Amino acid sequence: MTGPRSAVVVNPAKAPAELRQTVGRMLAEAGWPRPSWHETTPEDPGRGQAKKAMADGAELIFVCGGDGTVMAVVGALAGTDVAMAVLPAGTGNLLAANLGLVGELPAAVQVALDGGRRRIDVGVAGDRCFAVMAGMGFDAQMLAGTSERAKKRIGWLAYVVGAAKHLRDRPMRARIVIDNRPPMPRRPRTVIVGNVGRLQGGVRLLSRADPADGKLDVAILSPNNLGHWARLSWAVLRRRERVPLMETFTAERVEIHTRRIEPRQLDGDLIEPGRSLKITIKPRALLLCVPLPDGDPDLAYDVSAAARRASS
Repeated sequence: MTGPRSAVVVNPAKAPAELRQTVGRMLAEAGWPRPSWHETTPEDPGRGQAKKAMADGAELIFVCGGDGTVMAVVGALAGTDVAMAVLPAGTGNLLAANLGLVGELPAAVQVALDGGRRRIDVGVAGDRCFAVMAGMGFDAQMLAGTSERAKKRIGWLAYVVGAAKHLRDRPMRARIVIDNRPPMPRRPRTVIVGNVGRLQGGVRLLSRADPADGKLDVAILSPNNLGHWARLSWAVLRRRERVPLMETFTAERVEIHTRRIEPRQLDGDLIEPGRSLKITIKPRALLLCVPLPDGDPDLAYDVSAAARRASS
């Protein structure tokens, strides 16, 4: 039986060397048509390429690149019936990390071939979409302080080095609006708005996040010294139900307004700093290839079975 028409949107600077050969071989063995290939550019990290692939008839789009590439393709596919399959690349790629697909290219291709599909929510900030999380403050500072060279050398641990540079920075003066509630004045170090719950290294920050519940999960972190950071980090690592110095909410709309310009990020990709970040949600907007059978609601699926099938 012939499979769906597919395309690959790839960042050539981050794709594994065996990408074209592995994808081509596995699709051919499954009886799928040969995919079209679309390379990203500095001017267009993937949105235009995904739209062209859809216009040419693609029913499924593989995306392989960093967080910026994945986010661009999410923006193109949100609200359509074209499925997206994430192929792991680089050390970022938070969506692949939440899928449990980091470092497993054959397993990720096999997930798409197996036919598991799930509709998930998509966050919207301005004219951009995100599938994992957005943030303002410390988390964006950490990303800005992490070099590409360090990520290539030591992987996700490079983010720990980036974080250490900013542990003593001043907190933000912020006003946070959750849906139609009264504004909340806060002095946080960071505000994170998540669709799923896991950060780099498998750290679960938002334990109750469900990417298909029509809600965003909001974490307001307010440590102001190293001792506070230690208490907060220990509770998160131990997966405590209550985390000191962290407030959590669920919302369909979130606004963060700050007194000074602050760094901002979407899905681990830095965007222009600003004094506000306004986020809404598109429920069940993205059709995503997921491992079978369905696993945890936070998308941290076990793909060991897919990996075994792909390597056999």
